[in-house]
Amino acid sequence: MHQQFAIVVLSALCSVALAAADAAAGSERSGLVKGRGGADLTLVGPALEVGKPAPPATLRDSALHPIACTWNDGVVRIVTTAPSLDTPTCSKQAHAFSARAGALAGKIEVVYVSRDLPFAQSRFCAAEGITGIRVLSDYYDASFAHAWGLFLKENGLLARAAVVVDGQGIVRYIQIVPELSKEPDYDQVLAAAKLQLH
Repeated sequence: MHQQFAIVVLSALCSVALAAADAAAGSERSGLVKGRGGADLTLVGPALEVGKPAPPATLRDSALHPIACTWNDGVVRIVTTAPSLDTPTCSKQAHAFSARAGALAGKIEVVYVSRDLPFAQSRFCAAEGITGIRVLSDYYDASFAHAWGLFLKENGLLARAAVVVDGQGIVRYIQIVPELSKEPDYDQVLAAAKLQLH
């Protein structure tokens, strides 16, 4: 119990420190995402750019092992992010990508990233029958959220987004969902990803 509390506190402190560094660097953007009641939310971190390399990141798998993601291994990916699996819209997002993964026939990997604890992610996927997508966590220090410019300053979570990264690790499509309560446009995301297959 004490160890789990210490991890949560350490994670929160790291997030605050990263947010302060990003703010000092002038990389806060508002007006792109709205939360509950239409309130503007602030994205922290440099904005992703189409045609530029996807920032490398370290995420955690279900066993808490660090997974270094460099994105340039020849695999086309849809990297989709969400605030928390334990909410109706995020659950629909996971189910939607899981359902579509089969049609991709292994040619495109779907990576689903949230700041949920890996244990919670694993329980959710098992209980909900989520298969065919890779679920990773940014709980440890929110370094992925900051590097990809998707950290939400007001709640410490990830914005809802879908990004297509080609096999050379180049960003080819970006969709940041403008209302946190809405789902991504799955058809547009999949169409953009299929364009990267050669």
